[in-house]
Amino acid sequence: MAANSINILLIEDNLAYARLLQEFIKQANSHELNIIHVTYLAEAIKKVSKDTYDIILLDLTLPDSEGLASLAPLMSQAPSIPIVVLTNTNDDELALEAVRRGAQDYLVKREVNPAVLLRSLRYAIERKQVLEQLRVANQGLENRVFESTAELVKAKEINQSKSEFVSMLSHDIRNPLNTIMLAAGLLQNNDEKLPKEKKLSHFQLIRSAIKNMAQLLDEVSFIGKADAGKIQCDFTCFDIEEFCRAIVAEAQLTAAEKQVNIVFYQQGKLDEALWDESLLRHILNNLLSNAIKYSHPGGKVLFEVIAQGKTVIFKIQDRGIGIPQKDQQQIFQTFHRAENVGQIPGTGLGLAIVKKCTEAHGGEISVDSEVGVGTTVTVSLSGLVPEDF
Repeated sequence: MAANSINILLIEDNLAYARLLQEFIKQANSHELNIIHVTYLAEAIKKVSKDTYDIILLDLTLPDSEGLASLAPLMSQAPSIPIVVLTNTNDDELALEAVRRGAQDYLVKREVNPAVLLRSLRYAIERKQVLEQLRVANQGLENRVFESTAELVKAKEINQSKSEFVSMLSHDIRNPLNTIMLAAGLLQNNDEKLPKEKKLSHFQLIRSAIKNMAQLLDEVSFIGKADAGKIQCDFTCFDIEEFCRAIVAEAQLTAAEKQVNIVFYQQGKLDEALWDESLLRHILNNLLSNAIKYSHPGGKVLFEVIAQGKTVIFKIQDRGIGIPQKDQQQIFQTFHRAENVGQIPGTGLGLAIVKKCTEAHGGEISVDSEVGVGTTVTVSLSGLVPEDF
């Protein structure tokens, strides 16, 4: 079979209809289409086990199989090959059930013409490719969960806090995974019926869920590296104020959903110095995220940057639920969460990451908080002198 052609496996025991489909392929005037015809399901299974095909056209009534029983063996032998089922005029309900079980499309035989056939083939191939990409992405994310969890378990002795964390992580990963599977399923089963705006909405849900999972996994991986002493600093020169304003802009969407207003201002002017952008991003993203998360709807978060020569002080203040006094001594411990967080979601990693990043940068961090009044977190960092770097 030609390397650049679209190789079609036609499984059809009606020789006259098989010749008609082959003629439709010729009429499509597409030299890239190459069709191989077999009449038995068993023969088709042998074909897909040793040759490469881009798509299968499957008649649901065969001499050695009938109805949905024909679908499962093919999907088991070749799960990545898209399948378009061929039905008679009275088989619509059966064809729709086949699509629900994994086929990409169906064609009513008497309604097929060259244009319809070509469109269905290309549509089914593209659709299967998208679903396969999502499956691979999901598998990759699941593998990262296992790898990151294993790294954490090696870094510290297993205790009750870790057991609770693993349960929490599994729950937090499952939510976006369910979103991905639900949105992908809706796209698969209702693609032709969905308006363009609804399709875009489903794809945005998938992208957002993947982003949330990746961010959570990055935090888990970072803690594992920090506990293993593998944090490496990469100091560069960049504009701190511009960097902070970009961080605020990224946080505005989350703040808007919570109806929280972020107020940013800077005092003083920094001398030229070198900073680790990655560590600083971890620090500010987590502090702003926490301030927004634990604020009351309609509240305000103050983000102040105070420049003193080559030292910069970051103050992030919220007027939210506050931290109980007895929790303030443990708030930087991995997995620890204050007793008053209630149903507010979280993993207990944010402040632990902030402290580890601050220490890796050679800085200091402090917390001033009162229940019902709010929390102020202050981070002081000194940049490296360029000529001494």
